Amino acid sequence: MATYLLLGNFTEQGIQAVKDTTKRAEALSKIGKKTGVTVKETFWTLGQYDVAVILDAPDDASVTAFGLSVGKLGNVRTQTLRAFTAEEMERILGKLA
Repeated sequence: MATYLLLGNFTEQGIQAVKDTTKRAEALSKIGKKTGVTVKETFWTLGQYDVAVILDAPDDASVTAFGLSVGKLGNVRTQTLRAFTAEEMERILGKLA
């Protein structure tokens, strides 16, 4: 499984219903099950992004389906980043020419 970070900003719809944000976060797990993604942790953040979610997914296609499924609900706009552990990074560095 690969690790991904999903960063989100509330849309106008999402901020108007911000009192439901923790309930919406619970719904992420259901979306994850349908798309093959595991939601490991959800954080509400200060700064450039309103939400950060740590995901495990078998491949880019699964995490893309997850992000699109979340986005189509209309409460957040997302950006997804592939994250590497130190062990994964060591393997990558071992391939450098």
